[in-house]
Amino acid sequence: MKIHTIGIDLGKTKFHVVGLSERGEVVVRKQFSRAQLLRFTANRKVHVIGMEACGGSHFLGRLLQRQGHEVRLMPAQYVKPYVKTNKSDYIDAEAIAEAVGRPTMRFVPIKSDDQLDLQSLHRVRERWVSRRTAVINQMRGLLLERGITVRKGRRYIEAALPGILEDADAKLSGAARLLLAQLKLELDQMAKRLEEAEALIERTALENEDCRRLVKVPGLGPVTATAVIAAIGNGAAFRKGREFAAWMGVVPREHSTGGKQKLLGVSKRGNRYLRKLFVQCARAVLQQKTKQTPGLRAWLEKLTARTHRHVAGVAVANKLARIAWAVLATGEAYRASTVAAA
Repeated sequence: MKIHTIGIDLGKTKFHVVGLSERGEVVVRKQFSRAQLLRFTANRKVHVIGMEACGGSHFLGRLLQRQGHEVRLMPAQYVKPYVKTNKSDYIDAEAIAEAVGRPTMRFVPIKSDDQLDLQSLHRVRERWVSRRTAVINQMRGLLLERGITVRKGRRYIEAALPGILEDADAKLSGAARLLLAQLKLELDQMAKRLEEAEALIERTALENEDCRRLVKVPGLGPVTATAVIAAIGNGAAFRKGREFAAWMGVVPREHSTGGKQKLLGVSKRGNRYLRKLFVQCARAVLQQKTKQTPGLRAWLEKLTARTHRHVAGVAVANKLARIAWAVLATGEAYRASTVAAA
């Protein structure tokens, strides 16, 4: 019987495949290695191949596309409702094959190599930032045990540490001085790595046309611009800016029933890293609201006058996300509003 839809449950070395006919009947149920899977799909013409968006799915998706197949990636949480009874690799593959054919299913665009490179750069940079914060907190804790307090913040520990290590009257033993010197060396090494990563991000932002247009949006810099490109590419996966803002998690959660609408706090769905960057951009815009264009400044003043600053920050992040999507989707440069709304 002809295979209409294929669902692949991905693994590190083993891939479980379930093929469905046009009537939804299971006609293929096999396990392959990566090479065997590519040989199997190369000799068959199917309507669509579905996989969950996870580690390795973008690479395999590009290989299958080169064979001429239509490949669709889906978020794992959208596949879960189609899993029947207990869990196994074949049951998961069957659920994927069934879910990929649904007309209302949401799909994840397959990332290019350039997008994956940018995504990897941002993830490594974020780990270095987290590690730097951990080292600074450990240094402050060690000093506090010796009766030396340092204010919270990287610049304060960097300014105070050389004097503390050179002060002979400080209540520090030889072992404590050695540990602090080694932690300072680690801090300096991570600072150098972060400088190199940020220089690479800035160079990429200058070379990429979409990034050059995104950095014109208020509050957005090279880090946020490249993170947006790595996450959504040209934004074609979303029909409008509100869908991108909802995917990023800066819209209210809804729990409505009985015809009564009930809106809660922000949903915090989607990409946490991207959401954090947009909220930081929004706070920068709010701090410099007097320097914005008349239209944006008037909107910010009305917003901050009627709501809390944290709520205003999320609202500005929502607006910036919609603007960023519009810049990517239309291919046009950002045009600031110069006239204040009546």
